[in-house]
Amino acid sequence: MTLFRLYLLALLIILSGYTLVVIGDYGMNLFAVFFGDMAAVAWPGQFNLDFMMMLSFSALWVAWRHAFSASGLGLAVLAFLGGAPGVYTADWAETPNGRDFVMAMEKTHAALEAANAPFPRRAQFR
Repeated sequence: MTLFRLYLLALLIILSGYTLVVIGDYGMNLFAVFFGDMAAVAWPGQFNLDFMMMLSFSALWVAWRHAFSASGLGLAVLAFLGGAPGVYTADWAETPNGRDFVMAMEKTHAALEAANAPFPRRAQFR
């Protein structure tokens, strides 16, 4: 997981640097260029349309994954505008030595017992 996080960080640094160079050369008129290329019906517009459709698909998936809750819809907007797909993590199982899912399930069981949750107890991972 550490290597994956380092990879994501490297991508963010590269993309941020590239974006700063483009903004320096062309200014902040992203939307005019983005939609202008699409209106010209050429290969750059084709790429932009494909990319926008993938972002919309990502946003829809994030909203669905969060059961279209208010927070899920907020994350969906971020996924579309920021191009950052929502990622579920198991941070609730985080310990100083990494993730411990047995400990997390024991905590879940103890919370259910403390709440006197009725049987049968069911769970759905979303």
